[in-house]
Amino acid sequence: MASRYPEVLAAWQRDPQAFWAEAAQEIDWIEKPRTIFDPKAGVYGRWFPDAVCNTSWNAIDRHVHGGRAAQPALIYDSPMAGEQRIYTYAELLEEVRTLAGVLEEFGVTKGDRVVIYMPMVPEASFAMLACARLGAIHSVVFGGFAAKELATRLNDAKPKLVLTASCGLEPGRTVAYKPLLDQAIELAEAKPNAVMILQRPQLKAALVDGRDHDWHERVEDARRNGRAADCVPLLATDPLYILYTSGTTGIPKGVVRDNGGHMVALKWSMWNLYGTKPGEVYWSGSDIGWVVGHSYVVYAPLLHGATSIMYEGKPVGTPDAGTYWRVISEHKCVALFTAPTAFRAIKKEDPKGEYVKRYDLSHFRTLFLAGERADPDTVKWAQDVLQKPVIDHWWQTESGWCMVGNPVGLGTMPVKLGSPSVPMPGYAIDVLDEACRSMKRGEMGSIVVKLPLPPGCLPTLWKQDERMRESYLDEFPGYYKTADAGYVDEDGYVYIMGRTDDIINVAGHRLSTGGMEEVLASHPDVAECAVIGVKDDLKGEVPCGFIVLKAGVNRPPNEIETEVVSLVREKIGPVAAFKRAIAIERLPKTRSGKILRATMKKIADQDQWSMPATIDDPVVLDEIADALKKKAG
Repeated sequence: MASRYPEVLAAWQRDPQAFWAEAAQEIDWIEKPRTIFDPKAGVYGRWFPDAVCNTSWNAIDRHVHGGRAAQPALIYDSPMAGEQRIYTYAELLEEVRTLAGVLEEFGVTKGDRVVIYMPMVPEASFAMLACARLGAIHSVVFGGFAAKELATRLNDAKPKLVLTASCGLEPGRTVAYKPLLDQAIELAEAKPNAVMILQRPQLKAALVDGRDHDWHERVEDARRNGRAADCVPLLATDPLYILYTSGTTGIPKGVVRDNGGHMVALKWSMWNLYGTKPGEVYWSGSDIGWVVGHSYVVYAPLLHGATSIMYEGKPVGTPDAGTYWRVISEHKCVALFTAPTAFRAIKKEDPKGEYVKRYDLSHFRTLFLAGERADPDTVKWAQDVLQKPVIDHWWQTESGWCMVGNPVGLGTMPVKLGSPSVPMPGYAIDVLDEACRSMKRGEMGSIVVKLPLPPGCLPTLWKQDERMRESYLDEFPGYYKTADAGYVDEDGYVYIMGRTDDIINVAGHRLSTGGMEEVLASHPDVAECAVIGVKDDLKGEVPCGFIVLKAGVNRPPNEIETEVVSLVREKIGPVAAFKRAIAIERLPKTRSGKILRATMKKIADQDQWSMPATIDDPVVLDEIADALKKKAG
């Protein structure tokens, strides 16, 4: 069947306001929008400025009243804790109403901020939805995040309350959260009035008298006494949450998400993009600390009336490289959305895909990848072992949902390896040079989006309108700067080749590190890789490649290093000046799996660097420094 994408895109291009007015009909409004877009409001305009709504109602209550009370809403699957729990929509409503009642007891009202510092447990999603119910603005910070970084977020958000857990569970270790939170509160100038702690059986935390409260005790007391909270009417433009972008230093950059536009965009995406129907089981393998966890673990599946899986574990090692297939099989999941890094980890441990054969994946229809560039080799491997469509798509914390993708619900477009496909309605993508001139098809430049941004995107940064303009809007007037580089081909397919910082200048030639990584990843012995530009006195910068070998490779690493250098020379040419490849055990990554290329570059250039706040394992950076020294020596 031909995709409906061209006609749907054309409808949006003809009349963007009519397009989003129609999409908004899928939402329950307390007061329906009369104005769809006001170009004079906010930094670049605001969507549905006169509408009144509540996100928690749309995610839970309306489904309970509409016949889904007994349907599972949330499946908690934790190989780390050895536990599974399933909550129906009726049970979820009970949990969220009760917790919202507890928040009211702490004096939390509309507009107050609540910081959520928790692992992947159901109570974290209850917390987000309870805040949304009251009109409180939640700010989720990774459980286990460094105390100093957490303190900067406390200072910026100034929360009335912090919701946390006693610990998080990582393979081989239990991470105590309470000491980190105590240290952060000590460092912070803005101190919360109270802290509520979910005591996990794996590790109990000591409570501070007068400030700390036991989560279970407070919730059970509210339940016994019938204290619960109903939904508070909110303007569509009222903030739903603040999410601080990873790796910020100094004053953090708090991305704001509003209520109305967020609901409209996410609801539209669940069928049109992800091809998931209400009542089906959908899984986003992300942490709630990331935007993907906000959008597609907690909000979008529930807004759509689907069942969402909340998974506490890793793609490998909990217990093996087949854990994803177990979850899909056991819960009859139709779609999985995860990071390419997860599949590179699975491919490294199980290169032939033997684990796939052990599970019934008959319900499973589509794999979606995002979060980092999906190299063609990984996509091809996933296609081969799953025999299912593998769909790359591209978006950002700031956008909150997909900017460029392949709309499965509208009919899948032809897949082009290396491209996340085509712009979604709402995103007028262009590629510009430094003088703000449009590049020709196939020419690389800065990827931008013509203003206004569609519903669901950030309207501003928390308390920092001017910084919003400086960071995203000033460099290319009339456009939003994505800070990604790439090109658009003759068919309108977008290619994201890396952050603009990852475009290196070799003797005057602008080269994409993403293109070189594509070549390295195509070597049969390479599981994953990263290319950075290193300072060079003669050429300005030269590329350096780091490769991680697949499990079971018994050849000397230096042989493979030589082969990948030749491969880049053959595929890209001498202009790349690619002469150095280094085999290492693992790459430094954030907890969401993004490779820390900028930090690697600073280490290689012998520049000053600081430990990234979101790093998964700090020891890896020492390994990188040692590998560079050995190669130089």
